[in-house]
Amino acid sequence: MEAQLIAGTPAGVADAAVGDLMTRARSAAGIAAASAQDVDSEARFPAESFAAIKASRLLGIMVPKALGGEGASVGDVADVCYQLGQSCSSTGMIYAMHQVKVACILRHMGNSQALRALLRRLCAEQLLLASSTTEGQGGGNIRASEAPVEPQADGRISLERKASVISYGAYADGVVTTARRAADAQASDQVLVAFLKSDYTLTKLQGWNALGMRGTCSEGYLLKATASADQILPEPYEVIHSRTMVPFAHLLWGSVWTGIAASATARAQAFIRTAMRHSNGQLPPGAPQFTKALTQLRTLQGVMGNSLRRFQKCMDDPQALAGLEFQTMITLTKVEASELAAATVMSAMRACGLSGYRNDSEFSLGRHLRDVLSSPIMINNDRILTNLATPALMSPIPGSLRD
Repeated sequence: MEAQLIAGTPAGVADAAVGDLMTRARSAAGIAAASAQDVDSEARFPAESFAAIKASRLLGIMVPKALGGEGASVGDVADVCYQLGQSCSSTGMIYAMHQVKVACILRHMGNSQALRALLRRLCAEQLLLASSTTEGQGGGNIRASEAPVEPQADGRISLERKASVISYGAYADGVVTTARRAADAQASDQVLVAFLKSDYTLTKLQGWNALGMRGTCSEGYLLKATASADQILPEPYEVIHSRTMVPFAHLLWGSVWTGIAASATARAQAFIRTAMRHSNGQLPPGAPQFTKALTQLRTLQGVMGNSLRRFQKCMDDPQALAGLEFQTMITLTKVEASELAAATVMSAMRACGLSGYRNDSEFSLGRHLRDVLSSPIMINNDRILTNLATPALMSPIPGSLRD
């Protein structure tokens, strides 16, 4: 399989620096692979993986060098997600969710000294950030918040929020959460707030016994926090959502799903080769399904690589990011990537036949399939397609193959 999802080296950055980054990522991925089966079966946080990730100093790579990071591009981060996704789906997804929050702070902190200090600490101490964007009855509607930020007499703020999911919340060093701007604000008038562990308490409301992505420990919590008002990102969440949250989430999640699909396809390839060695070179019945899996994987990599390049070209252009064309493209990237990843893993399993179906086989793909089936559900594809139905009617049909 391809070693990288996309060449993410930005102009002016030495190839050696990126090469070192990928060496560190592959080293951490090796640790993640060794514990992936146990993480899944025990539904536990991948502690070994994140000890290795922190030791390799991978959590702050996107932060500029001036704040203690490495100034890595979104393409570089996507490649790390791809590597981790091939080894342990839960590790890859946790890493991706963390980097989405780092991107939100980095791109929308304005002149906030408190948020700059938070990023410095994140790099120095390798802090892991969790995400809280869903609550109460709203389910997956992250563009509406029930709980408001409340001003305190001492100039600080407080927030009490029933979060339906805070993935790996008990293991994170901080949480970045949406909230209603004020008690009298509309549900869609939101802010994003960055809390460190010393700022809040978590009381578990529900557990996490899921089909796949079991190591993400996506439990529900009552979040009670108090902090400095400077920890509120200065830009409205509406802006953060369209310019950063959506594109980074869909690109980095998609990179993890592509990694899962690549791992499954590689396992199917190993099965076909083994079967041929034991049958004097005769192809097994599942060989056509391997060809199909490989073709689907190449298509998936093409979708992700193209979307990453398009985002990198316009990521600092607010007008382009807010445009209907980009928003439709980046949102549909999530739908395409999730559907293709699931189809690829299913084809790989059919290529392996019973050996892929069994849980006690060296070619087992049960974990891969269960994990990748989370992809159409994370921000439900049907919700996405319904929301895009009206703007899609306004979109022009391409006039040529090069449009």
